Amino acid sequence: MASWCSTLLLPRGVDPAALPLLAARALRAFADGYMAVLLPAYLLAVGLGTLEVGVIATTTMLGSALATIAVGTWGHRFGSGHLLRAAALLMAATGVGFAGFASFWPLLLVAFVGTLNPSSGDVSVFLPLEHARLAGAASGHARTALFARYSVVGAVCAAAGALAAGLPDWLSSHTGSAAVVMLRAMFVLYAAIGLAVWLLYRRPAIEPPGGEVPGAAVALGPSRRIVVRLAALFSIDAFAGGLVVNSLLALWLLQRFGLSLAQAGAFFFWAGLLSAASQLVAPWVAQRIGLLNTMVFTHIPANVCLILAAMASNLATVLVLLFVRSALSQMDVPTRTAYVMSVVTPQERPAAAGFTAVPRSLAAALSPTISGALLAAGYVALPLVACGVLKIAYDLALWRGMRGVLVPEQHDHAVADD
Repeated sequence: MASWCSTLLLPRGVDPAALPLLAARALRAFADGYMAVLLPAYLLAVGLGTLEVGVIATTTMLGSALATIAVGTWGHRFGSGHLLRAAALLMAATGVGFAGFASFWPLLLVAFVGTLNPSSGDVSVFLPLEHARLAGAASGHARTALFARYSVVGAVCAAAGALAAGLPDWLSSHTGSAAVVMLRAMFVLYAAIGLAVWLLYRRPAIEPPGGEVPGAAVALGPSRRIVVRLAALFSIDAFAGGLVVNSLLALWLLQRFGLSLAQAGAFFFWAGLLSAASQLVAPWVAQRIGLLNTMVFTHIPANVCLILAAMASNLATVLVLLFVRSALSQMDVPTRTAYVMSVVTPQERPAAAGFTAVPRSLAAALSPTISGALLAAGYVALPLVACGVLKIAYDLALWRGMRGVLVPEQHDHAVADD
């Protein structure tokens, strides 16, 4: 069974020891998928307001950002396996905390120290640690393909998780239990998933491929300048994305169009499947037009669709535009990761992953509160428009600033993507 899964999920030339990391990503994405939809509903159900939902979303992402800073600064001194297992236990504690508390300040504290993810992508401390490990499992185009598999697995399972967001309403109607009790049960499930992820992280570490022995991880050195430039650019994209994290987009759909939790979950399910399909195609596109061009020229039309959706008043039109956005907006995820891992030395990869994730997390942490305040004040279209405009500005700046940088793997055809 494991051999069959390895053949299906892993591109040729990838160490099979990467499979537990993909499985862990799948479980975490499933949990994140339903949490992003249920978090605002739960917070409203326990008596909090729209602004407080935005504040908790911001605090969640800020806590993740600070944890990522710690990993990027000091993580190379510790084994990544120890850090991943500690993060998995923290995930379990987060689920227990949210299930057990109902008032604002305790929830805010758990949000800050925990691993809850209100966004459509992975912004947690898990990300740089898993990326650094996966980068050592392959080289050349096989690495891009592996990161695509990683992103696709995450997108598909997050879509399934979004569909599961309808479970509390269904269980409540069939058991007679209060909806808030069923919502709390989903946080208990989140804690259980954290324990399952901990078990997966206990599997043996990845051995580096034959021609690429990274040695001990080190802080940034020769690649510092390019990594700093990328981190600054990525922070613009992340700040913009934070204005429309999935929890706030769900809140927007719930309040503006009156969608139920099951309907919102169905939307995020199909949007997630479209994102997964696009990420699966991303390595094929990148192999033909390059990593940078794939990142930029699929992102711009996606953000035009977001702006148009904010201005549309018909639900069907809005959903079509958001689906088109989903089919394009995530193609930059595996290509961006592969790009960063390709332009730094193998020894610098853990530090580079953390360093580029830090400003993304910090910038993304600032904007949900702004978005929540705008929604509470009645400016329902402004967060979406601002997100689209800022992301287009990021795309143009990234293309202009990085188009002259040579990516060695663009000329490496020794390992073909299957």
